[in-house]
Amino acid sequence: MNIPDIIIAIDGYSSTGKSTLAKLIAEEYSFLYLDSGAMYRGVTLNALENGIIDSEGKIDEDRLKESLKTLDLDFRVDGTYIGDRRVEHDIRTLEVSSHVSPVSAIPFVRAFVDERLHAFGLRKRVVMDGRDIGTTVFPEAEIKIFMVARPEVRAQRRFDEMEAKGQNPVMEDVMKNLMERDYIDSHREVSPLSRAADAYVLDNSDMTLHEETVWFQGLTQGKFGILE
Repeated sequence: MNIPDIIIAIDGYSSTGKSTLAKLIAEEYSFLYLDSGAMYRGVTLNALENGIIDSEGKIDEDRLKESLKTLDLDFRVDGTYIGDRRVEHDIRTLEVSSHVSPVSAIPFVRAFVDERLHAFGLRKRVVMDGRDIGTTVFPEAEIKIFMVARPEVRAQRRFDEMEAKGQNPVMEDVMKNLMERDYIDSHREVSPLSRAADAYVLDNSDMTLHEETVWFQGLTQGKFGILE
């Protein structure tokens, strides 16, 4: 199936499989995949490693703003980098997950990330996932998807993902982290998590990845009149 040169925005709650679906679409249809969440996680990791976030979770916003002037945060074929260091594993830890929502709620951090995402989006044939891609970053995206799943399903997915990476998660901690992030993401003052009016809702609580891709193909064929 040939898809036109468009931007595909995939938003939704954490651990709904946004990145998995976005990566599959990018691979299947030769789109550029951008993970906005990885950008925010990169900013958070850098802040944690440089003492900008203290042991109680307090953020020194002046130092954080200054750090962004020299932060070399980039996407490459094999993942997210800070300078020449690949940080894909480091940005997925529970420590980073526990601090990324308050960091990403800061207006100048969102502006920093949005500027980089817009530069990639100018090329078109881009699929991006996050929490405000269809509402704030790319409101003009031709296809917008909003992903949801039951909380217990999301927590189990996150737990399994962390175990697979050699971490030792506790389910209660994982669920608590998800609920906290849901609240912060939905109630932040700047670009809160919300469904764009023209977004298609995908509840994948009981769907396989294959069923999700079939759903996406049907959506795309119907929207653009693709007959194949």
